[in-house]
Amino acid sequence: MYLSRVEVDTNNRAKIKDLTHLGAYHNWVEQSFPDEIAANQRTRHLWRIDQLGGKKYLLVLSENQPDKERLEHYGVAGTAMVKSYDQFLDRIQTGQVFQFRLVANPTYAVTKAGETKHQIFPHVTVEQQRGWLMKKADKNGFAIVTNPAVDTDDGIFSPLAFDIVDRQYQILHRNKNKSGRQVKLSQVTFEGLLQVTDADVFRNALTHGIGREKAFGMGMMTVIPEG
Repeated sequence: MYLSRVEVDTNNRAKIKDLTHLGAYHNWVEQSFPDEIAANQRTRHLWRIDQLGGKKYLLVLSENQPDKERLEHYGVAGTAMVKSYDQFLDRIQTGQVFQFRLVANPTYAVTKAGETKHQIFPHVTVEQQRGWLMKKADKNGFAIVTNPAVDTDDGIFSPLAFDIVDRQYQILHRNKNKSGRQVKLSQVTFEGLLQVTDADVFRNALTHGIGREKAFGMGMMTVIPEG
């Protein structure tokens, strides 16, 4: 696996004029792997957009190395960085504590009586979105760290060590959308502390993503060791 990053050239409006929706970013990522396109063998690519220090970055996790020149198509020249992710993944152990950042699309499914197909709806409240992550944690080999109990006016409580740092709706134009309408996807950014409960399952979550809409900038979690 490879983890890549490039700074988006936000100061060059002519250069990035096409980046108006998630589908355009998806296409940028896909075009960064010309060997896969030529071989007609596409592998999974997780990606997201991060805002750090007043700059905007495209972050990509992939099985194969991207072409740096293609990766910088909408980026600042010379800012593309590609590094192997395998050694980091191999060192993950059950019980480790990490700081995490996850950009995701929290949703739930509803199946109407008498029907087999279900409809997908976004979680809209902070409480619902936090609950979604707690459920996903159990299935993805980690648990949210709990802070030491502290005294409050209402008694003693143990708050979970994570928060929602950004909530917004992103625009996506789906080519297969027969109506031709744009779609709005709920995008939520979580940050906090987690503890690995099953290293193998957790590695799978890091490399395969969490939740829906992974092709469109959702589901990618990154972690760094705490302390």
